Amino acid sequence: MNQILLTSLDKNENKKEYEKEIFDNYNMPIYNNYTNNKIEKNKKFFKLQFIFSILIIFTTISFSIYYIYSLKNREKISENIIGNYNIYRLYAENSKNQEEIINNNLFGIIEIPKINLYYPIFSTLSEDNLKVSPCKFYGSNLDENTNICIAGHNYNNDLFFSKIDQLQPEDEIYIYDYTGIKYTYLVTENYEVKEDDLSPIYIYNKNKKNLTLITCNNLNKNRIIIKAEQRA
Repeated sequence: MNQILLTSLDKNENKKEYEKEIFDNYNMPIYNNYTNNKIEKNKKFFKLQFIFSILIIFTTISFSIYYIYSLKNREKISENIIGNYNIYRLYAENSKNQEEIINNNLFGIIEIPKINLYYPIFSTLSEDNLKVSPCKFYGSNLDENTNICIAGHNYNNDLFFSKIDQLQPEDEIYIYDYTGIKYTYLVTENYEVKEDDLSPIYIYNKNKKNLTLITCNNLNKNRIIIKAEQRA
């Protein structure tokens, strides 16, 4: 009886080992193939992710370089305009066409020593002009009791009106006309309005010669307003 039982047990053990061997032989290649495929897919995914990251970095750097290059070109254009403006003044002093030259080209030059700003001012406002330099868009002559409004882009660096928010009351702003006469303005207010608020154009001291500088606050889309009055 014991012999029969042992023989039966041995058979069962052998059967289990045999089944296990068959199971392992059947499943191991499948498991290995699955694992290898998963590793290959992960490799491809990380490779694509790496290439995509490189492309994003390259695109960002290229855009930054182009943006800086464009700004530098605008700065050079502004410098050239100032040179041309001085030539205009030189030849216009004895010309009967002074007013026509100024109205059709440049209003004057703006200088703000505190923020190291020095740019020509276009006589008319247009998107193309604004890309190059500040523009006058409201008001008449510097020697009249009016509100001369000048707009300039904010490039969030040293260009155009990006630093006018640093101006405080009593800071000086100089405007030079086409004959070279220098008009000094003292800052009276520095505040912001909504982008559709036109009140800074029309609200001013009608008994004074006023100057209003306008640019964008790129953080909240408001308009930065600098009010100034001509020194008597």
